[in-house]
Amino acid sequence: MNEWPEGWSDDNPGPRYGRGSTGAQPDGARVMRQVRRGGPAVPPGQGAYGRPGGRRPEAPQYGVPQQPSYVDGGYTDGYADDGYGYDSGYNTGQVYGRPGADGPGGPAGPGEGRIRGPRPAPNWGRRFKWTVITLVTALVVTSVATYFWADSKLHRDVDLSKVIDRPATGKGTNYLIVGSDSRAGLSSADKKKLHTGSAEGKRTDSMMILHVGDNGDTLISLPRDSNVTIPQFRGSESGKLKGPLGQNKLNAAYAYDGPTLLVRTIEYNTGLHIDHYVEIGFAGFANIVDAVGGVEMTIDQPFKDKWSGADFKAGKQKLNGDQALAFVRTRHAFAASDLQRTKNQQKFLSALAHQVATPATVLNPFKFYPTMSAGLDSLVVDKDMSLWNLASMFWAMKGVSGGDGKSMNMPVSGSTGGNLVWDKAKVKTLVDELKNDEKVTVSGN
Repeated sequence: MNEWPEGWSDDNPGPRYGRGSTGAQPDGARVMRQVRRGGPAVPPGQGAYGRPGGRRPEAPQYGVPQQPSYVDGGYTDGYADDGYGYDSGYNTGQVYGRPGADGPGGPAGPGEGRIRGPRPAPNWGRRFKWTVITLVTALVVTSVATYFWADSKLHRDVDLSKVIDRPATGKGTNYLIVGSDSRAGLSSADKKKLHTGSAEGKRTDSMMILHVGDNGDTLISLPRDSNVTIPQFRGSESGKLKGPLGQNKLNAAYAYDGPTLLVRTIEYNTGLHIDHYVEIGFAGFANIVDAVGGVEMTIDQPFKDKWSGADFKAGKQKLNGDQALAFVRTRHAFAASDLQRTKNQQKFLSALAHQVATPATVLNPFKFYPTMSAGLDSLVVDKDMSLWNLASMFWAMKGVSGGDGKSMNMPVSGSTGGNLVWDKAKVKTLVDELKNDEKVTVSGN
């Protein structure tokens, strides 16, 4: 009895298929394994599976071997775990690729083509956000640095706490703006060029009260030849009580004991509390005008003055520092003398404030910083003056020049001995309106 399965007996030498067969046709139930590309060569004496005789030890020796099938790109013939499974790449789309090419196999080697995915779209929202953050940060840092730079340049030399018997504060803020004829820092050539002369000491060429409030800003010129009473005061240097000095010109108070006595005299004769003090000299005034690039003015009529060096034609023109100083100092060319000079001073200072506040100056660092430097170096202010107060003062002057406020002289009723006498009734009404921050109804000369 033959114990061999049918077709496997030596007595049935017909065509056999499979391993070791001599048949011309392949086994219909068998699929040829693909050769692993890029793998190591089979050593001599080993079969296709790298083992002696080419037989996998796990495969059965008889019958049809278990056939491999593809699942997720790999064989699941039960032998994948021993490292002999093979993925042709058809299931993953990597048909011609191999390890080293772009894709799942890793980056391509030198000289080999790369398959690149599409570039991600730019995140414009994120770019905009970081641009805004960068610009805001730069603006804040610049603003803070500019603030401390500017604040360090202010000369806070006037101590208003030394002023005695002061009137009560009212609504709004009152600035006393003084233009002195100080020649400090001027060379002999500068004095000749600016027609300042060589007088010793300091006097006031102009004095103005600027009221800043909610019902309009008011700029009031105080003629330097105003006849006033210089009351008892505390000496700015000695600290001792002095005076009273009696009737005199207003600018005599400044000449006698400086800013604190001037403030004391104005408060005594008006009853108006002065909150802040600002002073500028000849040289500083001319430097500010030059730093801003000149100031445009419309001069109503031509005039000359050998004392100030003024020589102007009528019409619109741009004044440089020297010309501006001559314009605000001229009084001998006018019949109204000091009263006309105060009007010209108001007109010019308002135009200067307007010029400084224009975008062409503020937004141009090559103009803004030289102008700020020239102005701050030239100003003498009280100890409580802040940059905010100073900015408020300049904006108010700009508003006055633009028609948002009122400019006037202190009301005058006549003169005595060459000095101007204030109209007491009008002055009282004016001061009451300023104290209560009401719209000014009084008119000046």
